[in-house]
Amino acid sequence: MKIAVVAQNATPLHPRAGSGPDRDDIGLSELTSKLAVQGHRVTVYAQKNLPDQPDQAELHDGVRVEHINAGPVSDATADGEPGDAGLLERVPAFSGPLRSHWQRERPDVVHALRWTSGLAALAAARDLRVPVVQEFRSLSVTERRADGVKADGASAARIRLEPAIGRSATAVVATNSAEVADLASLGVHRSSIRVVPWGIDTGLFSPEGPVAKRNGRPRLLTAADLTQRQPLETLLRALTRVPGAELLVVGGPDEASLDSDDAYVKLAKFAATLGITDRVIFTGKVEHAAMPVLLRSADLVVSTCQYEPSGSTSLQAMACGTPVIAPPVGGHVDAVVDGTTGIIIPPGRPALLAQRIRQLLAHPMLIEAYGVAAVDRVRSRYSWDRVAAETLAVYDRVTAQAA
Repeated sequence: MKIAVVAQNATPLHPRAGSGPDRDDIGLSELTSKLAVQGHRVTVYAQKNLPDQPDQAELHDGVRVEHINAGPVSDATADGEPGDAGLLERVPAFSGPLRSHWQRERPDVVHALRWTSGLAALAAARDLRVPVVQEFRSLSVTERRADGVKADGASAARIRLEPAIGRSATAVVATNSAEVADLASLGVHRSSIRVVPWGIDTGLFSPEGPVAKRNGRPRLLTAADLTQRQPLETLLRALTRVPGAELLVVGGPDEASLDSDDAYVKLAKFAATLGITDRVIFTGKVEHAAMPVLLRSADLVVSTCQYEPSGSTSLQAMACGTPVIAPPVGGHVDAVVDGTTGIIIPPGRPALLAQRIRQLLAHPMLIEAYGVAAVDRVRSRYSWDRVAAETLAVYDRVTAQAA
């Protein structure tokens, strides 16, 4: 097949990887390489955001990247990436060249990653009889339900447009089963929805390999956005009820810049008021390739997030043989098998969370059993080989429908 992947804000040639959930760039590289290995020709279309980005480049054998110059982006997020408003305003300038490319060489299927890419892909594919597979990765309606934030500007446009994109696409790929209900509530036919999770590099994330130095204490680890204070404060409160344990908080800016980061300063002060400063270590940003070393060193990985579409950090931990305690939201619903690979508990319950942590730390053999089951779960369900096979099954279905 000739596969066109539209990823407007991706930088596949120079993946941006931080300590949070897997960036699209890393997963995009993994997925496209697996598709190419099976003999398919893949072209990734991304927006040219930097002047030194080449117009064309090879990502892997059989995978080509086309950078489309859609003009300057007017807004940016805190880390310098284009925000929703900037991407949305460049959609017409991005979709025009896309259509020209596809008129010259028609793809068999188009796979759009995130909502603005979906807008551009649907506009470019109009009247070309090319099936479009839409993958949102995260829905605005779900994010706002978790965060309780009112929509305005580009966010309001996203809330309005995502249902139309989902209904117009030939098929929609949901990252997790919880997303299916939200897509259906937006009017997307359930028959057009397929659940295909975001994969994990089971070669990089595995139980075998170096382990970060320990100091004799039981170790908990969480990877989080430091600006999400309420979930982290829940975890810090729980730590006060787990005597002797330490907590590694992975996330935020580089370690050297933490002292000037407002979110870190507030959390550090909160930890001080709880009297646990000596048991909380803020690592700052940790690169993707360095995460396995830390994950292997933890007894438990704990998530208190209010929303996590992919559950990627939990999956990475499980792949390293480290059990997970997480709330029943987003990707965790599918990834963590309660009582088998970890524990699912309701969010915002620090006393209950502390109780579960103490119970597991008191039974090392149970932690070991959970870890073995966790590795098996990730390797059998979340490897990129399986994700690529399930993605191809979606492509086969929509191309058969188009034919």
